[in-house]
Amino acid sequence: MTILVTGATGMVGRRIVAQLVERGVPVRALTRNPATARLPAAVEVACGDLTAPQSLAPALEGVTALHLITVTGSGYSDFAPLETGFEIAELAAKAGVRRVSVLSSWDECSVEEALRAGDLAWTRLLCVEFMANALDWAASIRDEGVVRVFGNHPGAVVHEDDIAAVAVAALAEDGHAGQSYMLTGPDALTPAERVRMIGEAVEREIRFEELSEEQYRASLRAAGESDEMIEFAVQLGANPPDAASAVLPTVEQVTGRPGRTFAQWAADHAAAFRP
Repeated sequence: MTILVTGATGMVGRRIVAQLVERGVPVRALTRNPATARLPAAVEVACGDLTAPQSLAPALEGVTALHLITVTGSGYSDFAPLETGFEIAELAAKAGVRRVSVLSSWDECSVEEALRAGDLAWTRLLCVEFMANALDWAASIRDEGVVRVFGNHPGAVVHEDDIAAVAVAALAEDGHAGQSYMLTGPDALTPAERVRMIGEAVEREIRFEELSEEQYRASLRAAGESDEMIEFAVQLGANPPDAASAVLPTVEQVTGRPGRTFAQWAADHAAAFRP
């Protein structure tokens, strides 16, 4: 059983690859630039681009399970939904792929549409927010000892290792086809609470400052964000969906162990926040 992981050099993809290697499962990792992939030696690295579906054909040879992402880009402002889902699904079916896991964003794109219309057994993974998004605070913590945030609402942030663990279960085990898994951490924590936990991990007091809407808009404009992205970010910060704070047992139900806490995440990533 060879499993192809797309988005293999991303935050979650790397962990899916690592956990499959730990299980002793043959892994093929898809990346646009194999020379800079920095993946374990046991991993077969394949060159391909989800926006150019025919480039996936060689990587799909002999593959029985496939992990897919649904967006391209490397940052908030340049994320774009994949428009090649139907071509990817057709190639996967032709190659003999039997299982697919999909790390989705909130809005479905051509990937989910194609899988829903086809015959492949697939599992959808959703989460409110990665714990690793706290790395966006690293520079201001290192340089100023402060985090500035608009909206101090609780969120059930999930550890990227737990997202990967659920993906691995869907790819390597029976019983997950047709499921849509909403993944959360074990607690709903405000940004201020997460900042406090980072401070405990680095043994340093970190200030938390809540921005006004105008201050937040100004910071986004200074960062070069589009008007559309600014409006989206402001609305999300002011009125997050109720689902953002709902703690669900999905990770434990699928993996057999509780989800990792933010305190664990902060301890594991403490070096990123130290001067």
